[in-house]
Amino acid sequence: MSTNATDIPPCPHAVGADDAEWRLTLAEAAETEALAARLAELVGAGDVVALWGDLGVGKTAFARGLIHAAGDPAEEVPSPTFTLVQIYEGAAAPVWHFDLYRLTGPEEIWELGFDDALEEAVSLIEWPERLGRQLPLRRLDVELTFAPERGATVRCARLIGRGPDWARRVARLEAEHGGGA
Repeated sequence: MSTNATDIPPCPHAVGADDAEWRLTLAEAAETEALAARLAELVGAGDVVALWGDLGVGKTAFARGLIHAAGDPAEEVPSPTFTLVQIYEGAAAPVWHFDLYRLTGPEEIWELGFDDALEEAVSLIEWPERLGRQLPLRRLDVELTFAPERGATVRCARLIGRGPDWARRVARLEAEHGGGA
């Protein structure tokens, strides 16, 4: 895992004054899952993790890594593309894995029990842009992008902790793991 920020393309999501950002390179899917597993140690009930990126970039692999680390490593974790949400028991809190690709409007999120997830669970959200203004302001944004110039399996990751609490956690992750895999 590399953290050479100058090689990572810019992201359209602005970083605010109370936010913290960490950019890194993930050489393969196993590194994406390992990053998510490290994050699993820092999340709890009420946390929102928004997974940004193109189709096939590794959002579900990231979610799988976090879900396995937070609960049962042997549990099958399919993409919830058709069910829209899958719920997993975690050691510290349940994990609700949302895939909003098929949502036709942001208000539909409430029909999936989003209010319950915000109170009692970790919410992993693929395709968070579908929520518009419904997306909570206090969250962790994880953006994954392809890096074909570096290899077919390489991804660039950008973690942005939105708000002071998430900013501290992102800074902690970078301090503890920024130098290597």
